[in-house]
Amino acid sequence: MVSVDNAVTDVASATKKFFKRVLPIMLVMLVCNQLNRSNIGYAQDHLQADVGIGAAAYGFGAGLFFIAYAIFELPSNVMMEKYGAKIWLTRIMISWGIVSFLMAFVQNETMFYVLRFLLGAAEAGFFPAVIFYFARWVPAGQRGKATAIFIAGSSVAAAISGPVAGALLSLQGVLGLRGWQWLFGFEGALSVVVGMAVFFVLDAGIKDAKWLSPAEKSALTQAISDEDAQHSAANGDNTGDKTGATAGKLNRWKMLLNPQILLLCGIYFSVQLSIYANTFWLPSIIKQIPGTTDLTVGFLSSIPWVCAVFAMYFAAKMQDKAKSKKPLLVVALLVAAVGTFAAAIASPVLALVFLAVAAMGFKSASPLFWTIPQSGLHPLVLAPAIAIINSLGNLGGFVAPFGFGIIKEQTGSVVPGLFALAAASTVAAGLVYFLKERRSGGDAVVDSAKPSAKAAEAADEPVAARA
Repeated sequence: MVSVDNAVTDVASATKKFFKRVLPIMLVMLVCNQLNRSNIGYAQDHLQADVGIGAAAYGFGAGLFFIAYAIFELPSNVMMEKYGAKIWLTRIMISWGIVSFLMAFVQNETMFYVLRFLLGAAEAGFFPAVIFYFARWVPAGQRGKATAIFIAGSSVAAAISGPVAGALLSLQGVLGLRGWQWLFGFEGALSVVVGMAVFFVLDAGIKDAKWLSPAEKSALTQAISDEDAQHSAANGDNTGDKTGATAGKLNRWKMLLNPQILLLCGIYFSVQLSIYANTFWLPSIIKQIPGTTDLTVGFLSSIPWVCAVFAMYFAAKMQDKAKSKKPLLVVALLVAAVGTFAAAIASPVLALVFLAVAAMGFKSASPLFWTIPQSGLHPLVLAPAIAIINSLGNLGGFVAPFGFGIIKEQTGSVVPGLFALAAASTVAAGLVYFLKERRSGGDAVVDSAKPSAKAAEAADEPVAARA
């Protein structure tokens, strides 16, 4: 029993070190990711004035990113599994930084479209690679917490992006460059530098971590291996048996085609609609407030995301105590719907207030959502399933900015788009009812292998129940 107790202590110690040493690195990467995704939202008016990119062209270009992201997400995921998360995350960061830097030299709509598409292709696989990295380092009981912190970091990153963009846009004319050229050039170069640093500070595997003691390495490796074995047993795999391995591969693809996965894609699609409509069009809405400048727009744009950080914190606290995450997810989606609807009929100042309420809803919905597909997924399908959900759901990032662009060009207002977002969040709240969720001792969300009750009991407790 002493050795077992020591192993538990070593796993807890190793996991704590991971949260202190590695998770901050991931959050820095996420900040760079957010800066390069959202910067065109602040440069929109400048691109129209200097390059002639109108509202519809801007919306289409903003959305093209997600088309490329969806196309290259799975291939990127396959390459990540082949070369490892460390090398692939480094490649992703450096390549997206280079493309973002080149945005500083955009001269027409065609070049704008090409670079936005290439940015999506370069960035594809980032989120699944991070989640897969967590799965290889963090025990299931803490994996949900790591994911929630990482997703919460996106709101912090969004809050930072506004003031940073405002400051860079204020460099108009410095060294003969436009403010938007400083915006793209600086943030792109920053990603390249951080990507290079990641290669040297991120460890490929547990065995490479010099900051872990031998006992911690051994205990953590064993804990991850035991969880993999339990998942294999729950999915009917026969360790060491060729037929079992083949069955595992068949189960992997069967799980990816499970209707529940498609349902999850639909709900996540709605969440992404709200997130990216606000990411790309919030600055434009705020500019309707009289007396605003690039700098004030940048700071005001951070308000909804700051509010979202606090909302996500309290949602996570409630999530810890909830056996089912579905009611919390429904509430978050309905808050997003009500806030967005109210923003559509309010004055510009009140619209900002209500959009902050909406952000508290749709940003809280994201980590609540991810606890459900993560619950009970076999390691063989963990990264591919997340890639499917993330890539198809992220198509909301194409529909939202492109749709808003067409609406604004045709009507001169984004109000009809806000009504559509409110409706989408309401529908998504209804779809949550049909989700299968594994609670303590319950069925897995993905059950394509249909394990026996005894095998199901052998599987580890779901992340959702312990996050």
